[in-house]
Amino acid sequence: MQFSQNWLYTWINPELPADQLAHLLTMAGLEVEETMPAAPDFSKVVIAEVKSVTKHPDADRLNITQVDIGNGELTQIVCGAPNVAVGIKIPCCLPGAILPNGLKIKPTKMRGQVSNGMLCSAKELGLADESQGLLILPADAPVGMDIREYLALNDHIHLLKITPNRADCLSIKGLAREVAALTQKPLQPVTIEPVTASIDATQPVRIEAPADCGRFLSRVIQAVDPKAATPLWLQQRLQRSGLHSVNALVDIGNYVMLELGQPMHVFDADKINGALTVRRAQNGEQLACLNDKTVTLADNTLVVADQQQVLSIAGLMGGKDSSVTDTTHNVVLECAWFTPEIIAGKSRQYGFGSDSSFRYERGVDYELQHEAIERATALILSVCGGQAGAVTEALGQLPDSREVKVRTARVAKVLGIELSAQAIGTILTHLGLQPKPCEDGFIVTVPSFRFDIAIEVDLIEEIGRVYGYENIPAQFTHGQLNMTALPETQKQSFSAHITLATRGYQEVISYAFVDEAWERDLANNTDPIRLQNPIASHMSVMRSTLFGGLIEILQRNLNRKQNRVRLFEMSRTFRKHPVDHSFIQTPKIAGLAYGSALPEQWSAPARMVDFYDVKADIAALFYNRRISYRPLTTHPALHPGRSAEIICEGQVIGVVGELHPRWLQQYDLTQAPVLFELSLNAVLQHTPVHYQSVSKFQPVFRDLAFIVPDEVSAAALLDALAQVKDNAINHMTLFDVYRGQGIDADMKSLAVKIRLQSQDHTLTDDEVEAIIQQFIEAAKSVNARLRS
Repeated sequence: MQFSQNWLYTWINPELPADQLAHLLTMAGLEVEETMPAAPDFSKVVIAEVKSVTKHPDADRLNITQVDIGNGELTQIVCGAPNVAVGIKIPCCLPGAILPNGLKIKPTKMRGQVSNGMLCSAKELGLADESQGLLILPADAPVGMDIREYLALNDHIHLLKITPNRADCLSIKGLAREVAALTQKPLQPVTIEPVTASIDATQPVRIEAPADCGRFLSRVIQAVDPKAATPLWLQQRLQRSGLHSVNALVDIGNYVMLELGQPMHVFDADKINGALTVRRAQNGEQLACLNDKTVTLADNTLVVADQQQVLSIAGLMGGKDSSVTDTTHNVVLECAWFTPEIIAGKSRQYGFGSDSSFRYERGVDYELQHEAIERATALILSVCGGQAGAVTEALGQLPDSREVKVRTARVAKVLGIELSAQAIGTILTHLGLQPKPCEDGFIVTVPSFRFDIAIEVDLIEEIGRVYGYENIPAQFTHGQLNMTALPETQKQSFSAHITLATRGYQEVISYAFVDEAWERDLANNTDPIRLQNPIASHMSVMRSTLFGGLIEILQRNLNRKQNRVRLFEMSRTFRKHPVDHSFIQTPKIAGLAYGSALPEQWSAPARMVDFYDVKADIAALFYNRRISYRPLTTHPALHPGRSAEIICEGQVIGVVGELHPRWLQQYDLTQAPVLFELSLNAVLQHTPVHYQSVSKFQPVFRDLAFIVPDEVSAAALLDALAQVKDNAINHMTLFDVYRGQGIDADMKSLAVKIRLQSQDHTLTDDEVEAIIQQFIEAAKSVNARLRS
């Protein structure tokens, strides 16, 4: 909403310049987005009257005018405007004036004729973007008066960003009430006297949807002049509020809406058949609207209709068939209160909104209608003439008044300052809340214009706003925080950051809200957790895997010519419990590697990153713990032949593998990235370090080569050998895999190096041989035999 500061100051004058008023409103919760002057800076421009016009002897398009500028003498000015004529009053720039475009006016000769000034258009004064000729002023404009004073150009326009709960401030009356409370200056509202009916004509009204319409007023005004000119002051206030002048009748309706906050509508009385009825529309009814759009109505829409047709969409837009025109002589004023719920959403439903719907869907004062219709009637009679009938009223269900109690002690606790009961009462009184003292505070009957006050803290917020948030001293919370030490079995999460960062990965943070297609494609999750109010259609569910965000960020980097990408993310994932459907949050860490294995260099040949590179990165995360891998064939995101489950202490803690070929095509990737996803809790588990002295005795090394079936993995063999428990076993590792001559086609040779060392003596051959025999026996569990 935007408003004229001069208009506001006719209701209350806080004697504040524009910047201070803007600051005052902003700190009170009514954010002023922009403050601008009503007109650019210029001076020495006065009102002049053209006394004579003669053709320039040497120029076809120029005229020589004699104008009265109020100094008792006629001034000659050469003018080229097409609409210059005797008797009109126009702005005249005197010598020495500087216009907004930088043009300095001085006496000059134009084709041999003296010109002592310039007659101005609205564009030349910076009052309009385009103009077709001189700015013609009303006939009663006083000659010689400064044009800035006459047009009230020393004004400022404030653009407010009002929150939806403060619909009471969508009018000059509401803003004045707010400024009065903030400055404790006296409010000077416009005096509105009831108009006495001078004719018997009335417009019957009926409410068939009482839950949607609480009050509906109508009034007939006959013999109006539809071509009456809108007064200049009224046009200026509309223009500075962001509205254009249409005609006097429509302008007055808009003016009352801006002044009091009550939307109104004007019907042509001769186009109404019978009583006006407020009802729900029938499915399929149509209405040609004032914005030249024809809409098909639904039964969730409230309309105003006569006995033959729908005349308007209640609170949104009037119909063209019943609108006022230049031939209108009898009108019906409509002034109603509609519930916000019945208006809300209709702008989106029908594809257009209006200033009326903007106010109705936020809430209009349900006691304002009589005041507004009397104000509009008085303005129409004074501008357009005519005779007014009595007001006809129909009532539906109006909101019940409610009382809210605010305790003085609670105010002090919430705001952190001590305010006396007198100070609280003064603030509430200036807000128009009419507080009544009680034992421990005040009881407030919420006024009809405040839909946002329902509980005690709402009143405390009002007290804080008016007292001034700037006046509340900053107090810092004091206290002790005990930092609980992590157990020895758990690492800090930052250790995982450091590990991956040192291996060339960069951390990313992506939204937990993702596209439902990601969940279906990458996690096979057909029943994700859906958001009730998603911020975008493609961010409608909670993610159960981190893969989607990593792939999207990879695409963004590839589009920016980053061909070697290493990413990781640590965050929560979300899924439903399979039994009770409760929500489960699981912290995970996931990574992605794409492009060359090493940065471009001379010391190593170029090759693409593969499964084993990422396997090494995962091993770094589990540097002091043993993990194993098991082939994975069913993961929806990963290549069935190039992926594996990661197992630690018998539990599956994650997956690793190349992206599935079908997603390579879908995401337009030329190379398969390698991805991994791990349980963060598993990564952060830590095996405590145990210290022992370095053995003084010689170690013994034995190499054992086992023949195993081709389908038996090296990890399976090592797991079997690890079942041998002896204090002398120091280390065991696989050092060779062989297929070929001497080995059956469906078999392979796995060679393991074993280190044996005792802490208290040199091992004998018999002790070593006994341990080796245990290894040979343990290997049989995976169908392995010693190679001869």
